[in-house]
Amino acid sequence: MAYRIAVGGATGNVGGVMLATLAARGFPAEQVVALASARSVGQTVDYGGNRLTVSDLARHDFNQTDILFLSTGGENSSVLSPQAAETGCVVIDNSSAFRMAPDVPLVVPEVNVSALDGWSARRILPVANCSTIQLAVALAPLHRAAGIRRVVVATYQSVSGGGKRQVARLRQEVETARLAGSTVTWPTPETDEAVVPYAFNVIPHIDSFLDDGRTREEWKMEQELHKILAPEIRLSATCVRVPVMVGHAEAVNVELARALDVATARRLLAEAPGITVHDTPAPGGYATPLSAAGEDDVFVSRLRADPTVTNGLNLWVVADNVRKGAALNAVQIAEALIQRADFNAHVARRRGTA
Repeated sequence: MAYRIAVGGATGNVGGVMLATLAARGFPAEQVVALASARSVGQTVDYGGNRLTVSDLARHDFNQTDILFLSTGGENSSVLSPQAAETGCVVIDNSSAFRMAPDVPLVVPEVNVSALDGWSARRILPVANCSTIQLAVALAPLHRAAGIRRVVVATYQSVSGGGKRQVARLRQEVETARLAGSTVTWPTPETDEAVVPYAFNVIPHIDSFLDDGRTREEWKMEQELHKILAPEIRLSATCVRVPVMVGHAEAVNVELARALDVATARRLLAEAPGITVHDTPAPGGYATPLSAAGEDDVFVSRLRADPTVTNGLNLWVVADNVRKGAALNAVQIAEALIQRADFNAHVARRRGTA
């Protein structure tokens, strides 16, 4: 069977990579529609070397779409996803709007593809947070082998995690500093006290602050990991924005329930789907956001024992946040979905061919 698909937010960072990923992986599509906001209507986007003209997402008839890949932010998704799903279209949603809904599965295919059994409850399938996805992929083989009690993670997240405007802002700050022959200065009342510079800086703040001092990004990592991997894992996260265009990195400390030596852990990770172990104790013998950019896999480096806790391991986890952390994971969900007889029967009923 071939499917009628649409990409909402086709002119954005994730939407462009989504279209490229669908084409590169040969997703069986009989129709591909590019959708975006009204201001983008009439623009063209690339799909496998062909140009698609962008149509208005708000006016699209989802009765004619089997799968919608939606990358437009939580506020839009909270309205559009239920509207599309009501027609029978399945929405694979890159926003946070429905991730924690109890009747909506949160799927990272390498980790918990069986959660797709609940696809039909609301016909909305969220994509997890980009930083959570790569962490879950790296932790899953260790948890299956030895059980994870506690995780402490510090993230180093690129500006593309915030969208096109943040990427443009970093570029502008770097260019401004180059022209001025100096680094970017801290904001002054004459500029904007609320805007902490990205360039030449490290910012321990992503998303809004909660009452307990955590940021929402840190809360999301904890809650989503519980839903994807195991609710009993204790997780403490500090999420940091760094002046990198693409690619998130994470320094991860793991406390296991049972002993697992480094050699066995390395083998388990190397054999796991979606992981590349790049771990040589020498200059360049590790992954970085730059080396991971454009790659599908989650990269694990700097794997070593932590002697300060019982059954402790340290690892460095890197992935392309726009690709694996958003677009690819969404496509992998769709690829798993179309293998299901119940989904194909649903499509056939909608088309009147059952």
